[in-house]
Amino acid sequence: MFGKKKHKTKIDKEQLELIEYAQKRIKQKKRLYIHFVLFLIGAVFLILANTVLGIGKDFTILGINWFVFAILAWLFLFVYHFINVFITNKFMGKEWEKVQLDKLVNKQQQRIDELKANIVKEERKIAETQIQNETQDTQQSNSEKKKASNLTIIVAAGENNAIGKNNDLIWHLSEDLKRFKTLTNGHHIIMGRKTFESFPKPLPNRTHIVITRQKDYQVPFGVTVVKSLEDAIEASRSDSQPFIIGGGEIYKQALPLADTLEITRVHADFPEADTYFPDIDKTEWKEVGRKTHDADENHDYAFSFITYERR
Repeated sequence: MFGKKKHKTKIDKEQLELIEYAQKRIKQKKRLYIHFVLFLIGAVFLILANTVLGIGKDFTILGINWFVFAILAWLFLFVYHFINVFITNKFMGKEWEKVQLDKLVNKQQQRIDELKANIVKEERKIAETQIQNETQDTQQSNSEKKKASNLTIIVAAGENNAIGKNNDLIWHLSEDLKRFKTLTNGHHIIMGRKTFESFPKPLPNRTHIVITRQKDYQVPFGVTVVKSLEDAIEASRSDSQPFIIGGGEIYKQALPLADTLEITRVHADFPEADTYFPDIDKTEWKEVGRKTHDADENHDYAFSFITYERR
């Protein structure tokens, strides 16, 4: 029902021709030996047939017995065959066979070397591609990690960008304090040393990261101390939204790196302030939310909660 699949040779055309030629020459050699044996037997038979059996005893050509011409004709054919095998075509002796075999072996070795070289090239390409892909994946992963954290600045500032005096707030706005607690609850809060020291104790349910150049700066258990803003951001990578909470110099460093601004804009000027928030460049930031609260018995100043996102 099913025919056998025809085997396809894997020897190239040049090698196949060599083998076929070798087989042909072997057949020629065998035929020459057979021809020689038949010539000897035939010659003896013709002589015996004429001299012993008397076949064609009286038949002569130019006075010469006919079997002489028959033997000469057969000899001519043998000589022609002999010349065709031994002279016209170089006969395949052992040396010739060895040379041809060496050629075949060398040819195959050359092909093996080429295949090895191609494999090495392919492996190198694959390795380079893998390295390139791993590098791209690493870069993409690092980029995604960086973008995964929405670095947010939270601050209350007057119309003149005043944020404090003598390391303390100039105003007391209970709704602003509630909003600060709600937004930062459960997150990392990044601050300078002076801002941290303005707290009576660490704020609950928040991870404090303090930036200071002081060596051996002592902090309560659970508070992390770093030397720079970059280290503080790196320390808060696990948080999807770490907050920068002050003071003035930290705000200045963080503004170019931040993704979101949560501003409580107090609608008044405070000339007595000694610490200020940097100006917000409206070409870089767009307002995405605003809620205004008027002054009342609990708030001496009107204020607005404003959210900015980087354009």
